[in-house]
Amino acid sequence: MAKISGVDIRPGNIIEYEKGIWKVAKTQHTQPGKGGAFMQVEMKNLIDGRKTNVRFRSQDTVEKVRLDTKDFQFLYAEGDDLVFMDVETYEQINLPKDLLGGADAFLQDGMTVLLEMYDERPISVQLPEQVEATIVEADAVVKGQTASSSYKPAILDNGVRVMVPPHIESGTRIVVDVYERSYVGKAG
Repeated sequence: MAKISGVDIRPGNIIEYEKGIWKVAKTQHTQPGKGGAFMQVEMKNLIDGRKTNVRFRSQDTVEKVRLDTKDFQFLYAEGDDLVFMDVETYEQINLPKDLLGGADAFLQDGMTVLLEMYDERPISVQLPEQVEATIVEADAVVKGQTASSSYKPAILDNGVRVMVPPHIESGTRIVVDVYERSYVGKAG
């Protein structure tokens, strides 16, 4: 672990703060007319999911945490748990669905994911940024809509609702951004 100044904290950093492991979501550097500059930091606890806003001054230091990452393969869902297998040792582990932050709908059988571990304990699961999915239901195009700016709702085979261009019909395979839940393009 490395110590960094409070004003050097950046979004995406994993830091140790008040005996917890936190992921930085947003930062805003502020330099008031009086007093020293500070960094307003919005972060989320990776263990229990709490969110907080903290003000760090330049003289404050925090520990920057390095997480170990390991490839796992998704096997199946079991109640509120998801079962993954270590691709090297074939060891299986059960993780709660909420560790994926809603991205669990995009898990596909055999999909390789990246587990971030802290002290041998899984604290987050990274799916591929984009996945292919099939549209099972798409609204009809409304006459007079211009193709360039209007999107219509569609439902994917995993039950997720996304907005797609008017020319996309039911049965079409598309590429979806997992974390934005948005249409990227037609699948090749």
